[in-house]
Amino acid sequence: MYLEYYGLREAPFSITPDPRYVFLSDRHRDALAHLLYGIGKGGSGGFVQLTGEVGTGKTTLCRLLLEQLPDNTRVALVLNPKLSPVELVEAVCEELKLDITGRQGSLKALTDSLNAFLLDAYAQGLRVVLIVDEAQNLSTESLEQVRLLTNLETPTQKLLQIILLGQPELRELLDRPELRQLAQRITARYHLTPLDTAETEAYVRHRMAVAGCARQPFSRLGLKALYRRSGGIPRLINIIADRALMAGYAREQANLGERLVDRAADEALPGHARYWLRRHGAWAALVVLALAGAAVTWAWQHRAAPPGFVAEPEPARPVPAPAPADDDSEALRTALAGESDTALFAFTQLLSRWHVDAERVSVRDAARCPALIAPGLACLRGRASLDQLARFDRPLILLVGKAPHETHVVLQGVGKDRVRIDLAGQRHEVSRAALAQFWDGAFTVLWRVPDNVPARLERGANGPGVAWALDHLKTFDGGAGATPTASFDAAMQARVEKLQQAYGIRADGIIGPETLFALSSLDDDGPHLSRTMD
Repeated sequence: MYLEYYGLREAPFSITPDPRYVFLSDRHRDALAHLLYGIGKGGSGGFVQLTGEVGTGKTTLCRLLLEQLPDNTRVALVLNPKLSPVELVEAVCEELKLDITGRQGSLKALTDSLNAFLLDAYAQGLRVVLIVDEAQNLSTESLEQVRLLTNLETPTQKLLQIILLGQPELRELLDRPELRQLAQRITARYHLTPLDTAETEAYVRHRMAVAGCARQPFSRLGLKALYRRSGGIPRLINIIADRALMAGYAREQANLGERLVDRAADEALPGHARYWLRRHGAWAALVVLALAGAAVTWAWQHRAAPPGFVAEPEPARPVPAPAPADDDSEALRTALAGESDTALFAFTQLLSRWHVDAERVSVRDAARCPALIAPGLACLRGRASLDQLARFDRPLILLVGKAPHETHVVLQGVGKDRVRIDLAGQRHEVSRAALAQFWDGAFTVLWRVPDNVPARLERGANGPGVAWALDHLKTFDGGAGATPTASFDAAMQARVEKLQQAYGIRADGIIGPETLFALSSLDDDGPHLSRTMD
């Protein structure tokens, strides 16, 4: 009804999955990276767990995963897990197209058939994956049977990779003592959270654009109301936005504001909204209290800097005594204590954020951090302050904790008082003070650099690498860019030194790895840090 009125070719907010309308936020990309990691890069046959609130996009990610699986992968997809253990194994065999005539109802016969298939698939170089959607509906007995399926193995590797997709109740289910054996086999966990305010606005604009809308009908206040009433859950955004478009058409309103969106939400899903507030209201209150009571410290300013970085100056006042542990510190301590072997997770996330093909670059090779991981993809390890890293505006890996129990976390965002990190698929927002208690400045970063740019440029050099550097220096200082006869002269050296000073790099006028990273960070392309926490 409203399509022509708003200049749309089709309804933009249908809740049926359509790959054209897929919008991947940073956390959706991270979740997809965890799934791909679990299947193809070191999952070792363990379980991969993806949880999220109803409507956050788990099924959409599952569809994307199926589209990106290598050709040598065979998949059994179980969509209705409310089955007995025997029925579950039977469903897996049927999904894998096994001939189980005369074996139905016999758990041993079915398992023998599945084991024979897995051994044959292994001999052919095939990877077999079982995906269970709505896994929170599995009974304890069926979950135990799923665990037993991972006992099918050779002396060197598991023959079956299992992915469990479910609502938050799945995490609670796996915390039960009787399922601790299964919980210990989970090698990758990720909890998919709703979109934030900026992502909700981008989500709405994306879907409207795909549907052919040339002018955004939702006002800024309308978009904020849409986020507030949906809680950032994509499915609820679709329902409210569709109802708002219909209401706007009925009232002949070209602009959809806060009042109309609120009215649409009241009509479309008042029960859902109340459920969301009930479920998350207590957590929101704790976050507010943490924000109010977090003690800000500048201890991170006094960390040692690597050779390429310049330590920031000491403040002209006495150093305060260490702040007592706050809720953020204790929460982070607990999270760090519960994770191990996080390096591959973190590097998988960074590769995904840079859209690097997992088949082209080995995650294990990336984790070793050679200067050049692959053509056009560089790596750098160093030590710097949080504010120095924030200037680069790129997600990177922080090494937190103390040897031999260091943990790799991905820095996702930096605010005035708080930081956002990802720890093995779990997002945490903590105070700077809390992070400073566990992090001494060590970081690792991946970034793209053109193939024709050498690892080191200094005065007297010329060629395409110098031209690339001059173009990026122009973005930094607005000076003259590259010319056909670009050369690294005294004027360019002075500009490089100013860039290095601005980024906290030793100002030697030589373009080395740290300065290359600073120049590449001036590109709009590529992932950026979020600054919406404070």
